[in-house]
Amino acid sequence: MWNYKHKFSMHERWTVLQKFSETIQGFTEETVNGYPIYRIRATEPVQVGKYSIDNRWVVPYNPWLLKKLNAHINVEVCASVKSVKYLSKYVYKGHDTASVKIQKEGALDHDEILSFVEGRYVSAPEPMWRLNKFNLLHKSHTVVRLAVHLPQQQPIVYQEGQEAPAIERAALRKTTLTSWFELNKNDPSAHNISYSDILQYYMFDKSTTNWKKRQRGGQNVIGRLPVVSILYTERYYLRMLILHKSGAISFHDILTVNGLRCITFQQACQEYGLLRGDQQWPDALNDAAQFQSPRQLRMLFAMICGFGEVEDVPELWVQH
Repeated sequence: MWNYKHKFSMHERWTVLQKFSETIQGFTEETVNGYPIYRIRATEPVQVGKYSIDNRWVVPYNPWLLKKLNAHINVEVCASVKSVKYLSKYVYKGHDTASVKIQKEGALDHDEILSFVEGRYVSAPEPMWRLNKFNLLHKSHTVVRLAVHLPQQQPIVYQEGQEAPAIERAALRKTTLTSWFELNKNDPSAHNISYSDILQYYMFDKSTTNWKKRQRGGQNVIGRLPVVSILYTERYYLRMLILHKSGAISFHDILTVNGLRCITFQQACQEYGLLRGDQQWPDALNDAAQFQSPRQLRMLFAMICGFGEVEDVPELWVQH
């Protein structure tokens, strides 16, 4: 992993992966703190100044990357999240601090808690920024997660041994989706607003689990529907339907297309004409490529080919 402003072609990226695998093939095991142990064999030592150095002194590196980027690059195996923490810990350390020791002259008793006080060093730019009352932080938009779940399958949180009361509370408590159905029943002005755009005109009150008409600030709120894998077939097609259908008052209403009551959400998508062609499969793979690993992507591609009724599998393979 490196931070370098260089645009790699697809061939170069594949070469980097090959060279990277060659570099770390000596990786043996993971230590307790998350850093790997490398199998580096001792070679004939070379005298450098007053030190005798062999191959065990050399950090893992990639000759191809060094020559390509003309930069100092070490290659390490991220064997655990503990080692990944090293890459970003300085971002979250906060202000620079210093330890100050306070000790009375001639005092013999040493109280570590009272003797060491956390001190804070403030450089010139920070007081200038605060005296001028400049903003220390800024948030442009608010992102709200909208629920996407099948009937009676909303997620619940419970403690061990209290499953039954949690289920009873969840049956009475509305989610953003079921509350959207109630809003469409009672407010005709919401019929032309899709589920993903509802936050621009209404706000969800968590205390009452109801949607309320927004007075201001709707342009700075974004509704986010979670990505649903094609492996969860019915939930995947439900998400597709609520993106295109507005004014739904229930799950049964979503399943009804031109007076025809469909059995599954997939059938409803077909009746709406949302499954004409193979566009839903590239969309699913593009969404998954944002967060899934290569192994998960290969498994997803196999599931799509096996159960998705893809018209042109070779073309889908070439695209992705």
